[in-house]
Amino acid sequence: MPYVNIKVTQEGGPNGTGPSPEEKARLIAGVTNLLQDVLNKNPATTFVVIDEVPLDNWGMEGKQVSHIRAATS
Repeated sequence: MPYVNIKVTQEGGPNGTGPSPEEKARLIAGVTNLLQDVLNKNPATTFVVIDEVPLDNWGMEGKQVSHIRAATS
């Protein structure tokens, strides 16, 4: 029973949010198919969860991504 958790920042999609519903559907289908193809896992028992994280809650290089994005805009 695989469980896959995908975390993405809330940017780039409609209105500055995360991935669109269509992109999420493609991610879920793609990960499910990959696990079936590579590990022979049953899609009926494969769980994929997508978490959208606000830019202020995602950090790299010791800074919030919101500040990094603002500095490069």
